[in-house]
Amino acid sequence: MDSSEAKGLPPPPPVVPPNLVPERINKTTLLPMARRGIGSKGVRTPLLTNHFRVNFNNANGHFYHYSVAITNEDGSPMEARRIFRKILEKVQETYQTDLGSKYFAYDGQKSLFTIGALPNNKMDFSVVLENTPSSRNNTGNASPNETNDADRKRSRRPHQSKKFVVEISYAARIPMQALASAIRGIETDNVQDATRVLDVILRQNAARQGCLLVRQSFFHNDAQNFIHIGRGVVGVRGFHTSFRTTQRGLSLNIDTSTTLVVQPGPVIDFLLANQNLDDPKYIDWNKARRALKNLRVKVAPSNRESKITGLSEERCKYQMFTRNSKNDKGEVEEVQTTVYKYFTEFRGIPLRYSGDFPCINVGKPKRPTYIPIEHCELVSLQRYTKSLSSFQKASLVENSRQKPPERMASLTNCLKKSNYNADLLLQESGVSIGSNFIQVEGRVLPAPRKFVEPATVTRWAVVNFSAPCDTDSLISDLIRCGRLKGINVEPPYKHVFQENPRFKDAPPNIRVEKMFEQMQSELGKKKPLFLLCILAEKKTSLVYGPWKKKNLIEHGIVTQCIAPPKNVKDQYITHVLLKINAKLGGLNSLLAMERSRAMPLVTQVPTFIVGMDVSHGSPSQSDVPSIAAVVGSREWPLISKYRACVRTQSRKVEIIDNLFKPVTNEKGILVDEGIFWELLFDFYTSSGKRRPEHIIIFRDGVSDSQFNQVLNIELDQMMKACKFVEENWEPKFTVIIAQKNHHTKFFQADVPDNVSPGTIIDSKICHPRNNDFYLCAHAGMIGTTRPTHYHVLYDEIGFSSDDLQELVHSLSYVYQRSTTAISVVAPICYAHLAAVQMGTVMKFEDMSLSETSSIHAGITRSGEIPVPPMPMLNSEVASSMFFC
Repeated sequence: MDSSEAKGLPPPPPVVPPNLVPERINKTTLLPMARRGIGSKGVRTPLLTNHFRVNFNNANGHFYHYSVAITNEDGSPMEARRIFRKILEKVQETYQTDLGSKYFAYDGQKSLFTIGALPNNKMDFSVVLENTPSSRNNTGNASPNETNDADRKRSRRPHQSKKFVVEISYAARIPMQALASAIRGIETDNVQDATRVLDVILRQNAARQGCLLVRQSFFHNDAQNFIHIGRGVVGVRGFHTSFRTTQRGLSLNIDTSTTLVVQPGPVIDFLLANQNLDDPKYIDWNKARRALKNLRVKVAPSNRESKITGLSEERCKYQMFTRNSKNDKGEVEEVQTTVYKYFTEFRGIPLRYSGDFPCINVGKPKRPTYIPIEHCELVSLQRYTKSLSSFQKASLVENSRQKPPERMASLTNCLKKSNYNADLLLQESGVSIGSNFIQVEGRVLPAPRKFVEPATVTRWAVVNFSAPCDTDSLISDLIRCGRLKGINVEPPYKHVFQENPRFKDAPPNIRVEKMFEQMQSELGKKKPLFLLCILAEKKTSLVYGPWKKKNLIEHGIVTQCIAPPKNVKDQYITHVLLKINAKLGGLNSLLAMERSRAMPLVTQVPTFIVGMDVSHGSPSQSDVPSIAAVVGSREWPLISKYRACVRTQSRKVEIIDNLFKPVTNEKGILVDEGIFWELLFDFYTSSGKRRPEHIIIFRDGVSDSQFNQVLNIELDQMMKACKFVEENWEPKFTVIIAQKNHHTKFFQADVPDNVSPGTIIDSKICHPRNNDFYLCAHAGMIGTTRPTHYHVLYDEIGFSSDDLQELVHSLSYVYQRSTTAISVVAPICYAHLAAVQMGTVMKFEDMSLSETSSIHAGITRSGEIPVPPMPMLNSEVASSMFFC
């Protein structure tokens, strides 16, 4: 090789000394810690829980798992998954002998389970289903695209039969011994697979009753269970079932559940409800087209189901189509006619009101099949997956509540009606389910002593965005109620800044800009420390986001937005004052232990408390990134004050991936721009330049399957952030997960009230190995109290069960928006509030994707659309509790 060829090559690798021993790098994978013991503090109280004991007597058997593949006769993949169960039922019915007379549990997708093996490891079957949709997707209502003879034939045989091929192949064997171990409170490697089989059996039981299945919940098609919440959306009450391994054995957890469906019945009725109209002549058909897309309808008079693919461009009276017809000579010729004329004259079917409305198209784009709208009824139990309005949410919550006795009666009735012990598969597996609520023991912890440290509301002003409000009376009430609460509210700037009526209908950002111009012309350079903003609309104001952005990002002014009701009561004013006091640095809930340092591991050793949450956009918002929010305590030994740091990340990503972010700055120095360092530095500067020796992490929003990711990704990033500050700095970590999205409830035996606030349960019904407990910190005033399920994944600090549970209970009392305990620790609530508020501040479509000094760069995973960065808070409000 000559020198010219070698110029572009890299240098040769260095010579490895013969005596060099490679260094092995072992990175230990962290797993959730085991329980060290149970607590003893508090007044003991007997309780019932919505778990039912499972008995088992077939320890030597095996479940067999088979993979299922369903194809059309020509080998093409099946698209209509909703008929998969019908196909497998046909296999069971037709090939009972070939299956060895075995019953099976099918999950509706790709898995099938039997007790004992099938005769062969791989089996192929072909089955024919009658009354399946034809490939042409016609309706059976004499489609306008067919000849007279075809019409008559189809009216006699409205549906087609179709052949399917089913392949069943062996996948795995699951020992039932895992269930026997679970009954004894011992969790083994196969227990999750074994309990999954039992869950599939219960789902199949519900499916055979015609229920809608949503994960592990089922919903009967019974109008008595329907809750109309407006705009054509219906809440359906149903039940959740899941088998759980606990310290006392295997149990079946049953709870009430609610899902959303589209209002069934005539399509025209749904559209009127959806658009909140009384007269169909005012229907917006563009909105209707979007609302109806892909919904299923039953077409009269055949009652055949079809999917809506769109609407006709013309009204029924004028929508033309071409059909084949025989002339007098018996020759087939194409004839143009309208849908209306076809149905009323050719078919002899009267149409009462469809003539003036578009037709429903149930055909294909290039081969439409038009049906008059009055002949179409929406099929029941079609899931509604779009986001709800605030009114719909409130209506759903209000109508879904059940007091403890009502919920217990509902669950007992569900278990009785389901009659699981008569299920042939459960019988064959040796499983039976008890009929009584399991008894557990709870302990009621005393409420901690609290104090108030009020702030002074000074140099403040009031702005009013065209709200019909008596501002003078409102200001007077704020000063009066503040005096009663010990909060010194000084008189505001002499004038209320009223919005100029000329800008009332201007774009929101213009309205905000004009309001600031008005303030600056009167106040000059004397920037207010606090602004009270009065809005005309509650929760739906378009001004809210731009106003918050202007104050928090550009000017660094603390602000509180309100939309006062017509009759402002002292309770409302007090609630507003709590928020204002917290935002200005005051404390509404300061625990005695924070000043007395009564909890040694937290108040006598510099301790940093962290809350973490990720907020995701609604299912209909496909372009909105997720927002990761982390809050950290400040001014140790306080555990009541927090600072927030908020960043964007890839959509629907739950694990926070920018806690540690080393980058090279403009001076060529490696620095950490991650979330955790920002909060650590704030703790250090606000706590007398002390580094935390103990760090306690509270994480919300993750499922059991994500625990390992929290430990091995998020915790690992936080440890790296500490090492980045100083290699020898090794603070001790404790990681706790808080879960509200579970189905365990607790009841007082023979007492109609909810369990007492401060009730803790850490025995019998908890995990057989892991360190978890349930806490009902708050007083459940309406419905049935939902406890928070805490999982202690990691604990280097070495808390005793009592000390850790007391800390968690105490942190439920430091939420500055409330004077009583809330249902989950305050740091998690603050993280959620910060994520939601910064989400409203940020206008994603207007954000530049370039990284500048005034924005936090968003995190994007490889191959995904770039995530717009989060604007950086103004330094004058960054350390405040602006999110309260």
